[in-house]
Amino acid sequence: MSQKFRPSRRNAAGFTLVEMAIVLAVIGLVIGAIAIGKDVQRNAEYTKIKNKFIDQWEQSYNQYYQRTGVVLGDSQTAPRLMVNGERYAPVEVLSMSGGNMTGVTSPGSVCNGATGANMGTAATNVAMRTLFTQAGIRMAPGRAEGFEDRYVYLDSNGNPQEIQVCFQWNPPSNASGSGNVMVITGLTPDLARMLDQMVDGKPDAQEGRFRMQGVANGVANAPGVPWNRTNDDSIASPAAAGDNLQRDESQVATVVAIYKMNQ
Repeated sequence: MSQKFRPSRRNAAGFTLVEMAIVLAVIGLVIGAIAIGKDVQRNAEYTKIKNKFIDQWEQSYNQYYQRTGVVLGDSQTAPRLMVNGERYAPVEVLSMSGGNMTGVTSPGSVCNGATGANMGTAATNVAMRTLFTQAGIRMAPGRAEGFEDRYVYLDSNGNPQEIQVCFQWNPPSNASGSGNVMVITGLTPDLARMLDQMVDGKPDAQEGRFRMQGVANGVANAPGVPWNRTNDDSIASPAAAGDNLQRDESQVATVVAIYKMNQ
C-alpha cells in the first residue's frame, strides 16, 4: 500500500475529551430546553384556563345579576340573596331578617347535567344552562355546545382531565367559606395553586376568595394551609393526601376548589 492511501494515526483516533464534553453539554442544553418548554406550555395552558374559562364563568354570573337583579336561580319577586334561592325550602322556619342561618339546609347547586364531587344530586340541582339561556347571557365556550360547564386539559403526566363548574350557596358555618360560590372540580394540585396565586396573590388553601373545599379556617393570625395534594397521591382516594401511591404515568390526583363570588 502506498503512503498516500495509508490512514494516519490522527484520522483513526476517536473523540477527544474536549469534544465529548462539548457534545454532552449540547445534549444537556437540549434536554433542559425541552423540560423548560413543557413547563412554559403548561403554564400557558393554565393561564388560558383562568382567562378563557374560569373568568368567563364569573363574568356570566355577574351579568346574570346585572340583568335580573338577583343572583343565579334566585327569586326576582322575593329574593333570598342566595344561589337557587327560589327553590330554597328548609325544614327550619327562619326569618331572613333575624334568623340564624348557620344551620339551615342549603338549596341545591346550579349545575349542568351530571355533577362533580360534592355538588349535590340531580334531584336538587337546577340546569345552569337553562337559566343563562333564558336570561340571554352568553356562557363560556367550554368543551362544546351543551357542555359549556366543562373544560378538558392535559395534566403534568400527559393524561386528560376535565374541569366542571357549578354555583351554590354555602351557609355561614361552611368550612370552605360562606356565601355564593363557584365550585370547581377536576383541578390538579399544581393548577389549583396557580389559580389561587392569580386570584389571591398567594397559594393558600384556607384563605381568600379561592380556596380548597373542606379546609376549615385556621387559628387567627396563624400561617395558612398549603394545598395538600401532590402528583404522587392516588386519584382513587380523594382524602389520602401524601399516600405516595401514584405512578408516574397515572392520572394526577385532583382537588375541588371554592371560588367566592362578589354578589
